[in-house]
Amino acid sequence: MLPTAKLETLARRYRELDDLLCSPEVLGDRTLLSKLNKERSDVEPVVRTFQAWREIDRRIREDREALADPDLRAMVEEELPGLEADAARLEGELKLLLLPSDPHDTRNTVLEIRSGEGGEEAALFAADLFRMYVRYAETRRWKIEILSLSEAAAGGYKEAIALVTGTDVYARLRFEGGVHRVQRVPTTEAQGRIHTSTATVAVLPEAEEVEVHVDDKDLRFDIAASGGPGGQGVNTTNSAVQITHLPTGMIVKCQDERSQLKNKAKALKILRARLLDREREKQEAAVVAERRSMVGSGERSQKIRTYNFPQNRVTDHRIGLTLYKLDRVIEGNLDELVEPLRTHRQAALLYSGGLADAPPAARDGGEDS
Repeated sequence: MLPTAKLETLARRYRELDDLLCSPEVLGDRTLLSKLNKERSDVEPVVRTFQAWREIDRRIREDREALADPDLRAMVEEELPGLEADAARLEGELKLLLLPSDPHDTRNTVLEIRSGEGGEEAALFAADLFRMYVRYAETRRWKIEILSLSEAAAGGYKEAIALVTGTDVYARLRFEGGVHRVQRVPTTEAQGRIHTSTATVAVLPEAEEVEVHVDDKDLRFDIAASGGPGGQGVNTTNSAVQITHLPTGMIVKCQDERSQLKNKAKALKILRARLLDREREKQEAAVVAERRSMVGSGERSQKIRTYNFPQNRVTDHRIGLTLYKLDRVIEGNLDELVEPLRTHRQAALLYSGGLADAPPAARDGGEDS
């Protein structure tokens, strides 16, 4: 069932936005105009789809009533299945449109690839993965800026870090994070034996600049005589300022200036800088934790995907998807892997929100020798 009450509320808000965007008050305020235009563009796809579904639903109800009329029955029986199929399709679209959007999805992305178990062969595989993502980025017209590159002796990469910029980069690359396993015969293998190696991939949304807001109620100001060398005029006024940031217990004292106001301004500047540094440290710690949870220790048992070159097979173990197109995948044709992963996530979100049946459990992936 669709949450029609919520959809009706969105439809009303859409009409309100249309009226507001024509009002002189909004037209004269560029900031508000931009904000309301953004809200309207976000709501519009849901409202348009809901309007189409509502019209189809009205026609279905009319047709079902018309089934009682012998003169109309044959025509209605022919038309009704098509209308019901359209209604089901639009209902599915609405459920997806109502999913909460991840604020990271539109962010640029830091892509980190490191060789794992397997020595030089792991480094060669890491380089292959990096080239695969570069080619995928080219197909989507994204830009890749290499931030760091550490080469291995045999020509592979110990580590490659790049910033990927473009439309919906994180939304599409987010599923690539984890341990990738390769099974193939290395070029250095004289007896043709298949070796297994790994590389880890971390996909991190680009961090936004941290802003620090200091609320006056969180500050305690203490004024005292400055403690400069004896005999200086600085000692004759209560100009030293000490600020205590109550939530953190951080204390900053400034007495360089004779003016209390100048000392206060300096102390606040220092306090904000220290709080900013503190927030950056917390943000960096969160990124490290996210990276660690994404790639684990790089062991083969933690794999999310296997690339088997002798069989031209790639298997994503999270959803049990196997494709015999490894030659195309390694050339950057990733959509046949990315789209099913996105669909599976959407199904999981729909289920957790009570809007759909439970998604099928991921299989082991079968062919995993």
